[in-house]
Amino acid sequence: MNRDQRHSHLDTRAITLLLGCCVLWGLNQVAAKAALSEITPLWQAGLRSAGAAVLVWLWARWRGIALFQRDGTLPGGLLAGALFAAEFACIFAGLQYTTASRMVVFIYLSPFVVALGMPFIARSERLSLRQAGGLLLAFGAVAWAFAEGFGTKSGSELQWLGDSLGLLAALLWGGTTLAIRATRLSSASAEKTLFYQLGVSGLALMLAAWALGEPWPTAWSARLAGLLGFQTVIISFASYLLWFWLVRHYPATRLASFTLATPLFGLLAGALLLGEPISARLGLALLALAAGIVLVNKR
Repeated sequence: MNRDQRHSHLDTRAITLLLGCCVLWGLNQVAAKAALSEITPLWQAGLRSAGAAVLVWLWARWRGIALFQRDGTLPGGLLAGALFAAEFACIFAGLQYTTASRMVVFIYLSPFVVALGMPFIARSERLSLRQAGGLLLAFGAVAWAFAEGFGTKSGSELQWLGDSLGLLAALLWGGTTLAIRATRLSSASAEKTLFYQLGVSGLALMLAAWALGEPWPTAWSARLAGLLGFQTVIISFASYLLWFWLVRHYPATRLASFTLATPLFGLLAGALLLGEPISARLGLALLALAAGIVLVNKR
């Protein structure tokens, strides 16, 4: 396949890769939550980004892909990296004031940001009325699956602040996708796009952890090394590399609709790995999610 070929719809390969990414990102929520007992949030996010950046550099060097040549991608790369870092900073800061269930629903408003912004970048990606309805149905399924968490008291008078930071994180995530498609990064390799994001975010998040006085983890258990290794190698390196390759070759609005499956896969991962119950609500939500995604991507 031509590495520069762009598709107008999602084919079987894209759907398979997307579902694989969503499953991994759902597992990532479990891994990140488990690691928080041994490492602070910003150090965790910064170290996994920095470690994955090194892996991308090694991968690109092995494949002969240039990462540092002048090709006009620096402004877009710095912008995408800064947005990526700010997104994670908002998520981790917001979780101090609101519940995880509320946060995840706000974060997955990002496909709407992409859907609204992409027509200004590529008119061919404007959603039809049927597709917009499918996107609303898919998001409604996610919100309904997590609705029970909305009734949980967070114990914080600043819950509105946590919710606002979750909404800002969604805007930043959607903005990152739009920045990639609107700048010279749209013609850059997936490796270079990812290297910008990981390098900039890793440095920014670790500096933020140091500035805020988060303690450096001094005791590295095998458990922590495994959890951080999974997030670094499988999530931040392999799955994100696939994602940015997909963003380059397939419609961003249709790709974004599939990310709505991630929190529900996270619920399934929690049930399988943490013994949490699978309710009838979750099963119905998965069916509604699938129907919504089909409507968005039906040709």
